[in-house]
Amino acid sequence: MKATTERPIQVRSGWMMLPLNLAVLLGGGIGCTIWTIVQAANRGGDPTLLILTIPLLILGVLLLIGHFTLQPNEAAVLILFGKYVGTVRNSGFHWTNPFYTKKKISLRARNFDGEKLKVNEQRGNPIEISAVVVWRVKDTAKAFFDVDDYVHFVRVQSESALRQLANEYPYDHGEDDDDSGQVTLRSGRDEISADLQKQVQARLSKAGVEVEEARLNHLAYSPEIANAMLRRQQAEAIIAARKKIVHGAVTMVDMALKDLTKQGVVELDEERKASMVSNLLVVLCGETGAQPVINTGTLYS
Repeated sequence: MKATTERPIQVRSGWMMLPLNLAVLLGGGIGCTIWTIVQAANRGGDPTLLILTIPLLILGVLLLIGHFTLQPNEAAVLILFGKYVGTVRNSGFHWTNPFYTKKKISLRARNFDGEKLKVNEQRGNPIEISAVVVWRVKDTAKAFFDVDDYVHFVRVQSESALRQLANEYPYDHGEDDDDSGQVTLRSGRDEISADLQKQVQARLSKAGVEVEEARLNHLAYSPEIANAMLRRQQAEAIIAARKKIVHGAVTMVDMALKDLTKQGVVELDEERKASMVSNLLVVLCGETGAQPVINTGTLYS
């Protein structure tokens, strides 16, 4: 398929042509018709001259058909018997060849607010996802001639790009620490939006559409696995918190033993060290406050 490229075209001012066209219609057509009828009546009813004024009436009507208006951010695609002539983008009151077919097209920015799609993310988990795409027509010729319905084309291609994007990224970080730096649908908002805009733009370029913004507006696990994934996330959060608590407790116990030995506060054998480590870990890692027990004897009694 040969791609069509927009060609700007200059047209005449409608305000300049309006008096001339009205003069042809009113003065030349209607005026001559009245004069011919009067003359025919005076000569005994001969209407032969009336036929001569018909072309002027037709010409006047055709000239008025050539007028059209354009609002701001609106364009008109001009077609002459199936051939693309050019595009008018200037707003205002215009006049052009009355045989041109004038197809108006909006240049305003529009929102595509997609429906929720059920797809499988990179790890195979079913998710619900939707996006908002802000777009506008950049090349009117491509939008009008190279696709059947450019609005429908935007919707279909945006959903297709969104499905592909969901397959390329995981929903969230997994259990392994190795993928903690990986971009995910949930955490990499800026990266995901940029990639989505790039993919949608690549698909819509053939329709002359420019994508100004693309972002996710809904992201969640599908209802059938939502509860299970929520419990998994809660378990992962608890495990991660426990890891930090244990790591901090071991560090503090190691510091305590080194400081006691270095400062010579007390001499501890291996068994006393093990008992002290156990007690400190219980105090530091326990979820509730420790209940102290006073030992009036010795460790060995």
